[in-house]
Amino acid sequence: MLSAKGIHKYYGHLWVLKGVDLEISKGEIATIAGPSGSGKSTLLHILGTLDDPSNGDVYLQGKKISDLRGKKLAAFRNRHIGFVFQFHHLLPEFNALENVCIPGWLAGRNRKDVEMEAAALLKSLGVGERLENKPNALSGGEQQRVSVARALINKPDIVFADEPTGNLDSENARELHLLFLELRKLFNQTFLIVTHNEELAQMSDRILHMKDGRIIS
Repeated sequence: MLSAKGIHKYYGHLWVLKGVDLEISKGEIATIAGPSGSGKSTLLHILGTLDDPSNGDVYLQGKKISDLRGKKLAAFRNRHIGFVFQFHHLLPEFNALENVCIPGWLAGRNRKDVEMEAAALLKSLGVGERLENKPNALSGGEQQRVSVARALINKPDIVFADEPTGNLDSENARELHLLFLELRKLFNQTFLIVTHNEELAQMSDRILHMKDGRIIS
């Protein structure tokens, strides 16, 4: 479903990614692991269209997304890709329901339909009683569940998660791990996760180990 071929990334004279190839299947939970500076997050951002490769191509569902630019890229990303980050990036002036709805509204979907789907998602993720709460009235675990719901609202082909448990205590981290497994079971949702959390990595279907800008196993 997702494939990358010959991905290189340079920042000036710094060679960060050195010819990365990978393929991710529909419904797979794959983890990218490796030491700091190995290129994990850079690769994730390129696969998620948040950064451009210096060389190489990225395909999602057979479409060459590394060629998309501007509004076409933004629209494609909004409809086909979800993101979960270590820092939740919820908008503080909006409540939980509104934060989840925003990608759906930006996609031009019916406002009421999006609100109903967002409420149902939040309920299924265990925060259905917190719809009207703004981020500062939510715990860290609740904020991360809202960010997961936001990532899912447009039924993306794949969700990219960059250190999703990095800001959570061990109990909330484990709950998020189990949540990813449940979402795969319910929706056949595909995840590609960058993490230092060994427990999360071991719960995935496959671990891609990176070192010095390359996938080594």
